[in-house]
Amino acid sequence: MATLPDLLARQAGTHPSRTALQGPEAAFTYAQMMQAAQALADQLTRSGVRRAGLCGDNTMAWVLADLACMLAGVVCVPVPVFFSPSQTAHLTERAGLDCLLSAEASDGGEHLGYGVWLTRLPEARGEAWMHEQTAKITFTSGSTGTPKGVCLSIAQMTATTLALKERLAGVSLEHHLCILPLATLLENIAGVYLPLLMGGTVTVAPLHSLGMTGSSGLDVKRLVEAINHHRPHSLILVPELAQALVAAAEQQQLSGDGFRFLAVGGGRVSPDLLARGRAVGLPLYEGYGLSECGSVVALNVPGAEREGSVGQPLGHVRVRVDDRGHIRVAGNTHLGYLGDRVVEDGWLDTGDLGASHSDGFLSVNGRAKNLLITSFGRNISPEWLETELIQALSARQAVVYGDGDPHPSALLVVQDDRSTDALGAQLASLNERLPDYARLARVHVRRLPLTHADGYLTANGRPMRQRIQADLPTLVAGACSLTIDPNHSSHLPGGSFMAFFDRLQSETAEARAHVTGAPVITAIREGRFDLDGYTWFLTQAYHHVKHTVPLMMACGGRLPERLEFVRKALVEYIEEEYGHHEWILNDLAACGEDKEAIRHGTPDTSIELMVAYLYDRINRGNPAAFFGMVQVLEGTSIELATPLGEAIQKQLKLPNQAFSYLYSHGALDQEHFEFFRNLMNSITDPDDQQAIIEAARMVYRLYGDMLHSIPLPARRKEQSHAVA
Repeated sequence: MATLPDLLARQAGTHPSRTALQGPEAAFTYAQMMQAAQALADQLTRSGVRRAGLCGDNTMAWVLADLACMLAGVVCVPVPVFFSPSQTAHLTERAGLDCLLSAEASDGGEHLGYGVWLTRLPEARGEAWMHEQTAKITFTSGSTGTPKGVCLSIAQMTATTLALKERLAGVSLEHHLCILPLATLLENIAGVYLPLLMGGTVTVAPLHSLGMTGSSGLDVKRLVEAINHHRPHSLILVPELAQALVAAAEQQQLSGDGFRFLAVGGGRVSPDLLARGRAVGLPLYEGYGLSECGSVVALNVPGAEREGSVGQPLGHVRVRVDDRGHIRVAGNTHLGYLGDRVVEDGWLDTGDLGASHSDGFLSVNGRAKNLLITSFGRNISPEWLETELIQALSARQAVVYGDGDPHPSALLVVQDDRSTDALGAQLASLNERLPDYARLARVHVRRLPLTHADGYLTANGRPMRQRIQADLPTLVAGACSLTIDPNHSSHLPGGSFMAFFDRLQSETAEARAHVTGAPVITAIREGRFDLDGYTWFLTQAYHHVKHTVPLMMACGGRLPERLEFVRKALVEYIEEEYGHHEWILNDLAACGEDKEAIRHGTPDTSIELMVAYLYDRINRGNPAAFFGMVQVLEGTSIELATPLGEAIQKQLKLPNQAFSYLYSHGALDQEHFEFFRNLMNSITDPDDQQAIIEAARMVYRLYGDMLHSIPLPARRKEQSHAVA
């Protein structure tokens, strides 16, 4: 069988003057491309290069260097631009690289011509074993983050390319734009080799000019502008890019007139997204593959497609689904993993779950290792639910979890300004469409995306599930959390959703009126307040604030492990609150009071009972009850502290030193309360929520009793008349 170098040479002979590569400022014809690649290959041979790392951005030099390695028999190892330094170092050592090839000059580098630079590396020590036919090693980070090298031969890459050419014989692809990194095997084979064998033009441009950064950064506006400028016939997309382009086309920002074939792979794609794309002129076709099989195994194409499938297998492979539901592939599988001599039985277990239909189409349902099994024994593919969530809520990212739970839950990234009610309504609608066993019980909505740099995504944008699960308490601490009744469209009458913080506000409104209706508030506003009343209030404040940190510590010590994110929040609260009771004593001293007498005194009965109640709830009940006090005190501070403090100071003509507690808490608790709102929305257990609500009601009652007991001048005057 003719190999890629032979086939490309034939193209150069048949269409020597046709444009093969187009860059931002220059172009190569087919003849020029092969001449340049051969000249570079001769240089590599003379330099004794055996294994070369191919680095850098998407450029024509990258393509030429790749072809040169193929012509010279040099093992080419693409280095993804989004790999971390540690991953790159692992790749370099593991593959035993002689040198690095790139389009950028480096210290000590040698210019080979055509924009390609060669940098020598120290002699490799203990290079890993690889098959003698290895021509390319493609590294994938997988689900663990440690890159794994897949060894492929020229014959295998050629077979994949020819099989794709055969499947797409009815589609005229004259102009392809590479928007995925060239180090991605799918773009390397289907985005470079395939268009060249079809006689088309491959356009390459720096990724930043296309709005792409790292493995998952995306500036949609810039990407759309670039596509509108280049007007390609074909693109290769991952699901997130497909969703972005569909949305842009729906908003009439992207024209679909010139497209002939848009391949979507790398993750599950919603049929609804494909249909939406077709409706606005985007010919989206889902495919399936993996690096171990040369990047493509099956593909839908015009005239041969089935909704909900990834297409029929290509002609160079055989596919079957075993009795466990695992997809197995034979006929064009890799030579092995770098350093791994294990020989397969001829059928590669892809680790993917799927089904083979009678008409030959293949469906993929997710990864076997990611399968969730509910406490009712039902199997759920998280990838399926993640696709549904992203589609239904126009979310950027979704991660579904909940193995062993009655119903699954999800972490969702939504970056627009939709309200909690709006998101809740969309979730309710989605739940109604899902099978009862797959309905979501809770969803945590984040605004910041999960990234590869933070260790939450693989290099190709898939979730690192173990890491996300381990860090879930931290990830949901700042999220808006929605608790859903899987058996109904909502847990509230009327079908509307309410985040827990809003529910807490609503269900304690009547109790809160006891605080806001205290006579002292009206008296201050009317100018009927004196120093005795102010020092009495500060004294009671001292006697409950001095317990704030000890209560936090007691709560933190009693919280279960599932509320670890709450314990972490308490650490931050403690750092903020420590020493505030001393501020109050200083305020009292500025008012002429004896600090030490107050320190060793006793509080009003209402404060004594309030503090005792909280200690009891923490130690004998649910420790989450502590946050009922936070709801009361911080909410009251925000509403009353600053305006009442200013009124008191004006009436009593006291110095600023007498108001450090009230003034600081009016401003400080604004920030605290927003943090508190997010923390409450992250608490999803019904028992925890009820404990907080009940504690808030009790503290409103007792704290309100204290406010009602503050001595007021009018009251003392009335009492003295009564005695007389």
